[in-house]
Amino acid sequence: MRSDLVVIGGGPAGMAAAATALAGGLRVTLLDSGRTLGGQYWRHPAPGSVPTGDHLHHDLTTYRALVDVLDAHRVAGTLDLLLSHHVWTAVADEDGFAVHVLDRSGTAGSEVAEVIRGRQLVIATGAFDRQLPFPGWDLPGVFTAGGLQALLKGNGVAAGSRVVVAGTGPFLLPVATAVADSGARVLAVCEANSPTRWGRRVGAVVRSPAKAIEGAGYAVALARHRIPVRTSTVVVAAHGQARLEAVTLAAVDGVGRVRPGTERRVVVDALGVGWGFVPQLDLAITLGCRLLEWVDGNHVAEVDAGQRSSVAGVLVAGELTGIGGAALALREGQLAGESVLADAGRPPATAPARLVQVRREVERLRAFARAMAEAHPVPQAWTTWVQDDTVACRCEEVPAGRVRAAVAAGASDARQVKQLTRAGMGWCQGRMCGYAVTCLAHEGPDGPGDRRPVDGGPTAYAPVERLVATPIPLGALAAEEFEAKGNSAM
Repeated sequence: MRSDLVVIGGGPAGMAAAATALAGGLRVTLLDSGRTLGGQYWRHPAPGSVPTGDHLHHDLTTYRALVDVLDAHRVAGTLDLLLSHHVWTAVADEDGFAVHVLDRSGTAGSEVAEVIRGRQLVIATGAFDRQLPFPGWDLPGVFTAGGLQALLKGNGVAAGSRVVVAGTGPFLLPVATAVADSGARVLAVCEANSPTRWGRRVGAVVRSPAKAIEGAGYAVALARHRIPVRTSTVVVAAHGQARLEAVTLAAVDGVGRVRPGTERRVVVDALGVGWGFVPQLDLAITLGCRLLEWVDGNHVAEVDAGQRSSVAGVLVAGELTGIGGAALALREGQLAGESVLADAGRPPATAPARLVQVRREVERLRAFARAMAEAHPVPQAWTTWVQDDTVACRCEEVPAGRVRAAVAAGASDARQVKQLTRAGMGWCQGRMCGYAVTCLAHEGPDGPGDRRPVDGGPTAYAPVERLVATPIPLGALAAEEFEAKGNSAM
């Protein structure tokens, strides 16, 4: 059966897009790899697991309202909700799109490959943590900041009892407060940038009072737990034998170079590090959506005012158009749903006056997101923290020194480094190391911290096409091909 719309991603953007299209009378298929709706933002334990509590979530009223709407349409038969379905590719066909999925809703080893068809497509696949290597980052006990939060939301588990949260950006604050609320002791939040970077961006904060109130709430929570926030400070090394035992903190200057004599060793058993997020663009790239550079060093999908991409029938919403948080993702999803209705010749589901407000809200939240990215960049000289024996690509165990040697031997970009070192050829296909390897490949003649320009602009990492967006068993793939040929082999 072909739906009017297939939505890929069950987070805030995908849920809002599906709910809007359903309200306008369309038949929708909503796909998500998780076992519950909500994405990473509204991540919940799997059905039957021990509840983790509402205190770990924001805006649950909106989440529950969306779940109720979607559930009502599922019961009515206008929504096909397919959870534990992993989309591995999507292609245009004669009447819309064919979305190839792996159904993992059954028992382990019983995966089934299927094809879901729709006339229009909304991609709302979210983002993942951006990481930078440093000595010891591959020790057990070192997590992404999002990993710390996922353990709490999905399992009610604190990663350790003595924790440091480090990196850059406001996301560090809710992670630190959630860890502290769980009973762990958070020794410090280490913010790599100086708060003075917000000085020229106060206007964006003034125009987004809800963001300012949210930040003030975190400040109160940090004070209640007596968690110090150390600005212009980074973790330059993690130490331990079988697992993490300590970290070295150091103060840095405006470009990220360590200030000599400021190093300090702190005993910890867990570390969460976050340097922003990377949009999950695999499907958008495969479909041919045009990308553009964004201020945070990422490429993002180019969309119009209605979230339409450069490919007819493909709309993109949420973090894929620029990292901006759940509130922005919800509104972008709503606009995407309205565009789907308009393109299908249906009247809008949102009242005209309210739709004007939504568009203004999107503009305001995008301005705040841009200001946030400008105030919390990855430090330019971060590669000065990386020693030659530091693992840069964990999948293929490629040290930074081998990357630098490849550059010295004549490699001019990350692709040539990949060919010479295998960095980026492992299980994650460069998702974790791609940004870091590209930065290392563009160190200038004066060594670490001296950055050569990247062709096409300041962006350090351009995503590559991955025809298989998620691992799929060859048996399931063969079975799908067998069914597509109508069992002709019989």
